[in-house]
Amino acid sequence: MQNTVKHIIKIGVMAIAMTLFFSCKNNFKEVQKIGISANEPQGEAEGINAKRTDSGRVSANLISPKMLDYGNRSFGYSEFPKGITLYVYDDDNKKSTIISDYAILYTQTDLIDLQGNVIVATPTNDTLYAKQLYFDQQKKWMFTNLPVTYKSVSEGVITHGEGFDSDKDFRLTDVLEISGQFAVSE
Repeated sequence: MQNTVKHIIKIGVMAIAMTLFFSCKNNFKEVQKIGISANEPQGEAEGINAKRTDSGRVSANLISPKMLDYGNRSFGYSEFPKGITLYVYDDDNKKSTIISDYAILYTQTDLIDLQGNVIVATPTNDTLYAKQLYFDQQKKWMFTNLPVTYKSVSEGVITHGEGFDSDKDFRLTDVLEISGQFAVSE
């Protein structure tokens, strides 16, 4: 009888030990998330001045008063709620300036979504005004399907349209669905 009780106790202890052993799992990622709400940024920064280089030379310079980092999401991004100033340099080191009231930089696609009073000024003083503009940093291409106004100093024309496509150097520009074009005198 005493042997049977010992045997039952051994089996019970082994069953509890096995249950504990197999119920344990690696929760390190979940432990890291403790204290970070799913809707909160994982980081905040002020006074941003980030430079992107290509073959040893600066190809872009992003300046912003505030950045919120949501890199902890499955499709990570950085948000610039107080807007940005982005300088994009061509191969001759000539600078185009892009300004917006708000921006989002999608980390995985390298796409910048510029919103609110978007202004792009080229080294030749051609200027684009838009409500929203996307800048694909990998393809070095800008585009939108929203209303735009494009002022071409070299052609002396202001063009209104419903969309815009251009390379970053404004050598290949296209105003889409032109709704008006006006000659500008000096």
